[in-house]
Amino acid sequence: MSKSIAIIGDRFMLPSMFAEHIRAACGNGVDIRSLEQPWPDEPMEHGYAGSKLDGLKEFMGQPDEIIDFIGDAELLVTHLAPISRSMLERLPKLRFIAVSRGGPVNVDMRAARDHSVLVVNTPGRNASAVAEFTIGAILAETRLIRSGHEALRGGEWRGDLYRADRTGRELGEMTVGIVGYGAIGSRVVKLLKAFGCKILVADPYVQLSAQDRNDGVEHVALGELLGRADVITLHARVTPETTHFIGRDALARIKQGAFLINTARGPLVDYEALHDALASGHLGGAMLDTFAVEPVPVDWPLLRLPNVTLTPHIAGASVRTVTVAAEQAAEEVRRFLAGEPPRNPC
Repeated sequence: MSKSIAIIGDRFMLPSMFAEHIRAACGNGVDIRSLEQPWPDEPMEHGYAGSKLDGLKEFMGQPDEIIDFIGDAELLVTHLAPISRSMLERLPKLRFIAVSRGGPVNVDMRAARDHSVLVVNTPGRNASAVAEFTIGAILAETRLIRSGHEALRGGEWRGDLYRADRTGRELGEMTVGIVGYGAIGSRVVKLLKAFGCKILVADPYVQLSAQDRNDGVEHVALGELLGRADVITLHARVTPETTHFIGRDALARIKQGAFLINTARGPLVDYEALHDALASGHLGGAMLDTFAVEPVPVDWPLLRLPNVTLTPHIAGASVRTVTVAAEQAAEEVRRFLAGEPPRNPC
């Protein structure tokens, strides 16, 4: 008997991409049905600002509609669909969930374990995309790309940006601090080496690779990194420990004129404190791709500051991310159907 697989994708993680890779990995002995959600053309829910579903983070879809679509499927492959405890109680046949994300933030993991549902994810799916974007973000700030662009678009020729007291600095003469040394942070380290900058890493849970140690990368405490770095880029997960860990105290320890880059998650930063540090000139600038509430309010104070670059949470968006995540999810489906252990259990 063929296994029933429900696919809930969207306009980034295309259902057709999931289906194509699952069929390639598993053959024709699967019964696939697909649903496409309207993200990113319509915003998802963000539990960081107060979840409506048992503390779930970053999800899209109404429980009743999701349950009706999954029905009697034994396997679910999804990007954003929520799976809460109350939903699992109404899905007794569901045994497997593949979430095409770095973390299963749209699934109640405790409830999944209680219901004997295996949950897997796709870690590192967007590591290359976010790392490349981070390098671009750093350059946009340190080399005044954003400042020059905005002025020229407004009809102003900023020839003064060539003045020695105003022009930017090259990465090769700077110290860059990387907070978080996972799949993305470690890749940022690799890319930064080509610029010849001094690299610091703060992550209490992992050790540097032998190659990075040999190349002169330093593993330091967060406090030391904040005080030494000219550029600080965040690549940590949101936990109770890291929520708002870049707050007033941390910002006060950052050296005058330094830059902050956040392509990780909005709740890592106290944005009110960041606004004050930027407005006072203590920080030279910031580049932010993620926010505690998305979309950001149109009257958000940070939108009015001249020394901030803002993008709509697109660091991980690339065609390659879609392909990598679909391949990883399909392999997990194959392994589950074959009775093999998962590669990336949650």
